[in-house]
Amino acid sequence: MDPVEPPVRQLRLVVEAEDYEAALAFYRDVLGLPQRVAYAEGDDERVAILDAGRATLEIANPAHKRAIDDVEVGRQVAGHLRVAFEVTDAAGATARLVDAGAELVAPPTRTPWGSLNSRLDAPAGLHVTLFQELGGEEGVPPGVRAEPGPDGGPVRPDGA
Repeated sequence: MDPVEPPVRQLRLVVEAEDYEAALAFYRDVLGLPQRVAYAEGDDERVAILDAGRATLEIANPAHKRAIDDVEVGRQVAGHLRVAFEVTDAAGATARLVDAGAELVAPPTRTPWGSLNSRLDAPAGLHVTLFQELGGEEGVPPGVRAEPGPDGGPVRPDGA
């Protein structure tokens, strides 16, 4: 049996960057997001689409958002939107991004759910989390229950 194709095929986050060149260099060349395509129209209008791998949309209620800020930073810092990138080396990637101009908000910190997370304020006004899964995949911290999916069954971190 063929798996059902999900109705949404891609999550694309569009970020307006006043300094387009600096933001593009930071996310493409320093963070390492491959450029899929880029377009220009006239002298002013430019866009680049960078591949960020698998995309998910994490919906959090205010209490959870505050709890994550407390664990990763020790205080409330993130606004309504925070962009998180899974990397293979959180400490190394954090150092590279800081060297390229990001402002370190919190150094790589081990979380109760088994990841190493850092926080940065990055070009184009984004508040960024870099996270490295230390156990290989997303974990659930002790004392936290996994909620069932819409069909009432369990939902695994890989979405299966």
